[in-house]
Amino acid sequence: MSKQGIFIVSLDFELNWGVHDVYTSGKYQENILGVRQAIPKILELFQHFDIHATWATVGMLFFDNKKTLLANLPNLYPSYTNVALSPYDKLESLGENEEQDPLHFGASLINEIMDYPNQELATHTFSHYYCLEAGQTAEQFEADVKASVQIAEEIGQSTQSIVFPRNQINNDYLHVCKANGIQSFRGHEDSWVYQVGPYHKEGILKRMLRLADCYIPIFGDHTYRIDEVATEPIVNLPSSCFLRPYHASLKSFDSLRLRRIKKSITNAAKKGEVFHLWWHPHNFGKDIDSNIRFLSEVLIHVAAMRDQYGLTSLTMAEASTLALQVKDSLTLKGD
Repeated sequence: MSKQGIFIVSLDFELNWGVHDVYTSGKYQENILGVRQAIPKILELFQHFDIHATWATVGMLFFDNKKTLLANLPNLYPSYTNVALSPYDKLESLGENEEQDPLHFGASLINEIMDYPNQELATHTFSHYYCLEAGQTAEQFEADVKASVQIAEEIGQSTQSIVFPRNQINNDYLHVCKANGIQSFRGHEDSWVYQVGPYHKEGILKRMLRLADCYIPIFGDHTYRIDEVATEPIVNLPSSCFLRPYHASLKSFDSLRLRRIKKSITNAAKKGEVFHLWWHPHNFGKDIDSNIRFLSEVLIHVAAMRDQYGLTSLTMAEASTLALQVKDSLTLKGD
């Protein structure tokens, strides 16, 4: 088996659907609107550095107008105990099209992403579905996933990977993903501090430790070998690090943040392991230039590790295909 290191990037692309239940109107608008300036800059960097990236996209973003969105909703909605978590009661208040409502429609951005090479369009579920919240069911999740897969098929894209919103991974739902053609998902880092439950039950200690881990690898590099990932029922490609956005109050620690990421990438390249970096485009929607400069520094280092150690950039779909090939090869050797 090749000992070549792997660099994976996945982005949780959701616009306002990802924060509708967290922020009241206008509170996060600058970040959401800034996505339209950030995504072209991110794509240019990816093309320049030959980065294969996975864009896990909320299905509701595929539409450019309200009429078409309403005509393509799932046949079941999530019955969350906390009704504020559902976006469906908010649909009537949407603008008529993407021009009028750039917070909720993203068809033009999806088209732009697909115009660039080596970009995978994955799913972030249709409605930013929360798999660990009380009240929802497996049947409702399956209806959501089917709607997401179908709308991608209508623009000629097959859905091979999923990123669960808020990283709420329900292991019982992985078989649903497999039944609908999905091959991989982004799992958690291998530490108790990254184990996720219902959103409002996350303790402050976990959040503080996760923040610290972005600057100093308290819990290790979170890299792993591709031949050791779980492949059943679908391939688990755990995250290694969240690319925390620039914040003025923490800028004096940015050198630590960059050093932490670069060190982990170096270790993955040297050991022939996987480093999986992720963030949301709306994390870059504010302080865009500072965030793009930081990402540039990361990708310059990726390029150096490619030249020195053969580090390769893969989408989640490409990495999961490799994981399955490796497993089949090892099985044959065992026989």
